[in-house]
Amino acid sequence: MTLNLCVLTPNRIVWDSEVKEIILSTNSGQIGVLPNHAPIATAVDIGILKIRLKDQWLTMALMGGFARIGNNEITVLVNDAEKGSDIDPQEAQETLEEAEACLRKAEGKRQIIEANLALRRARTRVEAVSAIS
Repeated sequence: MTLNLCVLTPNRIVWDSEVKEIILSTNSGQIGVLPNHAPIATAVDIGILKIRLKDQWLTMALMGGFARIGNNEITVLVNDAEKGSDIDPQEAQETLEEAEACLRKAEGKRQIIEANLALRRARTRVEAVSAIS
Protein backbone atom coordinates (compact mmCIF):
# COMPACT_ATOMS: atom_id res chain seq x y z
CA MET A 1 0.00 0.00 0.00
CA THR A 2 1.25 3.51 -0.80
CA LEU A 3 0.51 7.16 -0.15
CA ASN A 4 0.10 9.84 -2.80
CA LEU A 5 2.34 12.77 -1.83
CA CYS A 6 1.95 16.18 -3.44
CA VAL A 7 4.30 19.02 -2.40
CA LEU A 8 3.27 22.42 -3.77
CA THR A 9 4.75 25.91 -3.60
CA PRO A 10 3.06 29.06 -4.90
CA ASN A 11 5.06 28.71 -8.14
CA ARG A 12 5.36 25.00 -8.86
CA ILE A 13 4.67 21.37 -8.09
CA VAL A 14 7.82 20.04 -6.42
CA TRP A 15 6.65 16.45 -5.94
CA ASP A 16 3.59 14.51 -7.08
CA SER A 17 4.11 10.78 -6.78
CA GLU A 18 3.42 7.70 -4.70
CA VAL A 19 5.58 7.04 -1.62
CA LYS A 20 5.76 4.35 1.07
CA GLU A 21 6.20 6.66 4.08
CA ILE A 22 7.10 10.23 5.04
CA ILE A 23 8.49 11.98 8.09
CA LEU A 24 7.30 15.58 8.25
CA SER A 25 8.53 18.47 10.43
CA THR A 26 5.55 20.17 12.04
CA ASN A 27 5.36 23.07 14.49
CA SER A 28 4.83 20.54 17.30
CA GLY A 29 7.56 18.07 16.26
CA GLN A 30 8.09 15.42 13.63
CA ILE A 31 5.34 13.04 12.55
CA GLY A 32 5.64 9.84 10.59
CA VAL A 33 2.92 9.03 8.09
CA LEU A 34 2.21 5.53 6.80
CA PRO A 35 -0.72 4.30 4.70
CA ASN A 36 -4.12 4.56 6.44
CA HIS A 37 -2.94 7.36 8.74
CA ALA A 38 -5.68 9.18 10.63
CA PRO A 39 -6.85 12.35 8.85
CA ILE A 40 -5.16 15.53 10.12
CA ALA A 41 -4.29 19.04 9.08
CA THR A 42 -1.11 20.52 10.53
CA ALA A 43 1.24 23.47 10.25
CA VAL A 44 4.57 22.59 8.62
CA ASP A 45 7.72 24.06 10.16
CA ILE A 46 10.93 25.05 8.41
CA GLY A 47 12.60 21.65 8.29
CA ILE A 48 13.26 18.41 6.49
CA LEU A 49 10.69 16.20 4.79
CA LYS A 50 11.96 12.62 4.59
CA ILE A 51 10.40 10.50 1.86
CA ARG A 52 10.68 6.71 1.57
CA LEU A 53 10.39 5.13 -1.85
CA LYS A 54 10.66 1.34 -1.49
CA ASP A 55 14.08 0.97 0.23
CA GLN A 56 15.41 4.45 -0.54
CA TRP A 57 15.02 7.62 1.54
CA LEU A 58 15.03 11.08 -0.08
CA THR A 59 15.03 14.48 1.60
CA MET A 60 13.41 17.78 0.85
CA ALA A 61 13.95 21.15 2.53
CA LEU A 62 10.58 22.72 3.37
CA MET A 63 10.20 26.41 4.27
CA GLY A 64 7.01 26.37 6.32
CA GLY A 65 3.38 25.97 5.36
CA PHE A 66 0.55 23.49 5.91
CA ALA A 67 -0.14 19.80 5.32
CA ARG A 68 -3.36 17.84 4.96
CA ILE A 69 -3.37 14.07 5.40
CA GLY A 70 -6.34 11.82 4.68
CA ASN A 71 -7.46 8.86 2.53
CA ASN A 72 -3.81 7.95 1.81
CA GLU A 73 -3.26 11.36 0.24
CA ILE A 74 -0.84 13.95 1.60
CA THR A 75 -0.92 17.50 0.32
CA VAL A 76 1.87 19.76 1.55
CA LEU A 77 1.52 23.46 0.73
CA VAL A 78 4.72 25.37 1.56
CA ASN A 79 6.33 28.75 0.93
CA ASP A 80 9.28 27.05 -0.78
CA ALA A 81 10.72 23.55 -1.15
CA GLU A 82 13.89 22.04 -2.61
CA LYS A 83 14.79 18.41 -3.12
CA GLY A 84 17.99 17.57 -1.26
CA SER A 85 19.48 16.24 -4.52
CA ASP A 86 18.89 19.64 -6.21
CA ILE A 87 20.79 21.64 -3.57
CA ASP A 88 24.43 22.53 -4.24
CA PRO A 89 26.27 21.56 -1.01
CA GLN A 90 28.92 24.27 -1.35
CA GLU A 91 26.37 27.02 -2.04
CA ALA A 92 24.23 25.83 0.88
CA GLN A 93 27.23 25.93 3.24
CA GLU A 94 28.20 29.43 2.04
CA THR A 95 24.62 30.62 2.58
CA LEU A 96 24.70 29.17 6.09
CA GLU A 97 27.94 31.02 6.89
CA GLU A 98 26.48 34.27 5.54
CA ALA A 99 23.32 33.79 7.62
CA GLU A 100 25.42 33.21 10.76
CA ALA A 101 27.39 36.40 10.03
CA CYS A 102 24.17 38.39 9.49
CA LEU A 103 22.81 37.17 12.82
CA ARG A 104 25.98 38.28 14.62
CA LYS A 105 25.63 41.77 13.06
CA ALA A 106 21.86 42.06 13.57
CA GLU A 107 20.65 45.00 15.64
CA GLY A 108 17.10 45.52 16.81
CA LYS A 109 14.25 43.04 17.11
CA ARG A 110 13.25 43.01 13.45
CA GLN A 111 16.78 42.35 12.15
CA ILE A 112 17.34 39.63 14.74
CA ILE A 113 14.05 37.89 13.85
CA GLU A 114 14.78 38.07 10.10
CA ALA A 115 18.37 36.86 10.63
CA ASN A 116 17.15 33.93 12.76
CA LEU A 117 14.66 32.90 10.06
CA ALA A 118 17.36 33.11 7.38
CA LEU A 119 19.63 30.99 9.57
CA ARG A 120 16.91 28.33 10.07
CA ARG A 121 16.28 28.19 6.31
CA ALA A 122 20.02 27.89 5.59
CA ARG A 123 20.50 25.15 8.21
CA THR A 124 17.57 23.21 6.75
CA ARG A 125 19.10 23.31 3.26
CA VAL A 126 22.48 22.07 4.60
CA GLU A 127 20.70 19.34 6.58
CA ALA A 128 18.76 18.23 3.47
CA VAL A 129 22.05 17.80 1.58
CA SER A 130 23.83 16.11 4.51
CA ALA A 131 21.03 13.58 4.97
CA ILE A 132 21.53 12.20 1.44
CA SER A 133 25.34 12.21 1.37
